[in-house]
Amino acid sequence: MAEPALPAELIAVRHGQSTANVLFDEARATGAPAVLPAGYDPRVPLSALGREQAAGLGGWLAGAPPDAVVVSPYVRARETWEGMAREAERLGCRTPLPPAVLDERLRDRGMGIFDGHNGTALRQRDPEEGLRRERAGEWDYRPPGGESLHDVAARVRDLLRDHGVVPPGRRVLLVAHDAVVVALRHLLGGEAPARPWPVPNASVSRWTGDGSGLRLAEFGVCNGK
Repeated sequence: MAEPALPAELIAVRHGQSTANVLFDEARATGAPAVLPAGYDPRVPLSALGREQAAGLGGWLAGAPPDAVVVSPYVRARETWEGMAREAERLGCRTPLPPAVLDERLRDRGMGIFDGHNGTALRQRDPEEGLRRERAGEWDYRPPGGESLHDVAARVRDLLRDHGVVPPGRRVLLVAHDAVVVALRHLLGGEAPARPWPVPNASVSRWTGDGSGLRLAEFGVCNGK
C-alpha cells in the first residue's frame, strides 16, 4: 500500500489473552466444539494472564509513547490499552499519553451467523459450510453475514486514509485483534500467504516509514510478559 501521507511509524498491538482465547485453546487441544453466547464477542474480557500481559506492555509503552492511539471498541482491546497506559503512567512515562480514540474499523473479524464458533463447532453446525471454508481458504472465505480477511483489510485501509484519526508523519499506535494485524501486513506489504500469519496475544508489530511507504520492522514480537 503506497500512500503519500502515512504515519512515520505504525505500531499494532494485539490484545492480551482473553477468556475466549482460553476457551478456544482448551477446545483445540481436545478437538471439542466451543461456542460463545450470541452477541458476546464484543464483550469478551481479558483473562487474568491477559491483564498481566497488558501491564507487561506498559513498560515498553513508557519508553516509547506514541503521538496518537486508536483502539478497537471491543472490551478485550480496550482493557489491554487501559492496562498498558496505567502501568506506563505508574512507571513515569516520559511524556503524557494521548487520549485513545475508539474506532469500529479496528473491530475483530465478523463471522456472521458463526460468530463465537470455533472451527469444530462451525463444521458440526453446518458441514457443507465447513467444506466451503476449507475450499475457499481463510483469506477469501466469507461466512454468511460475515467478513473475509479481504473485507477486514478494506476497512483497515479506510482507517489508514483517515488523517483525522491516523495523523500523517506521526507515531501511531493501534490496539486491536489478530485479523487487523494480519490485514495491515497484507496492505502494507502486499503479502497473502495460504494461511494468515500467527499473531500472539499482547504482541507488537511495527512498520516504519522510508520516504515512499511503510516497511515492516518487526512482526508479532512479545515485549511484555
